[in-house]
Amino acid sequence: MTSLTKPEVTGFFDEATNTVTFLVKDPASNACAIVDSVLDFDYSSGRTDTKSADAVIAYVKDKGLSVEWILETHVHADHLSAAPYIQQRIGGKIGIGDRITVVQNTFGKIFNEGTEFQRDGSQFDKLFQEGDRFAIGSLEGRVLHTPGHTPACLTYVVGDAAFVGDTLFMPDFGTARCDFPGGSAETLFASIQKILTLPDETRIFVGHDYKAPGRETYSWETTVAEQKACNVHVGGRSQEEFVAMREARDKTLAMPKLIIPSLQVNMRAGQMPPADKDGKTFLKVPVNGL
Repeated sequence: MTSLTKPEVTGFFDEATNTVTFLVKDPASNACAIVDSVLDFDYSSGRTDTKSADAVIAYVKDKGLSVEWILETHVHADHLSAAPYIQQRIGGKIGIGDRITVVQNTFGKIFNEGTEFQRDGSQFDKLFQEGDRFAIGSLEGRVLHTPGHTPACLTYVVGDAAFVGDTLFMPDFGTARCDFPGGSAETLFASIQKILTLPDETRIFVGHDYKAPGRETYSWETTVAEQKACNVHVGGRSQEEFVAMREARDKTLAMPKLIIPSLQVNMRAGQMPPADKDGKTFLKVPVNGL
């Protein structure tokens, strides 16, 4: 294993949620990992669809790849995870940060989940901590704990690539919001500084793109050097200036349209809440709860 290896990275963009799912392949074998998968969900009808996940599955099968990991950078508030659906069809262990327990405790209360909802992260196959190492074939991955957007946010560094989830966006769009329960602009600033200590040539793959004003195409790959030089939220700002900017901006943002279903599903590793005695599944809407 070597930290200098250049993994092959393929992005699958879901325009409905502006989410990028990444497939990370070991160039020396058929081993791969999937980062931040998407289960399509139409809130108005309450119906799920697997079109986005099926595109990733079809790619894996077409290329003859072997999925070793299905990784979550955090508990997403803007899309549902397709991790269990993918796992059932092509394998892989589902991993997330060990601070998922903090998120489960917070939202278990908000959604009144009761004692039957386990808040120990046991829904996931692996709970990662800062500094943990994992393998994708001959590739070595390592884990950075990068909270601020949520308490459980991770960055996965695989060779020369870093998968930062929502912590950083493209340099012309900036950084993640910090106003969800457990978020912190101060903590996010520190996490960004941690990411920016990686070598300048490190490729950064962001979890979303919204096309900043003046840009015509969606993008999701940048570098540490570009982030240092050009990030519109970070460049030249002190921690105090960043926190003031981030907190003021967050007050103007609406909640993501899928936050209520996303949190209930994603804190369960992509599983729906348990069905009732008639086999029907329901999601809760906490009135004035968020």
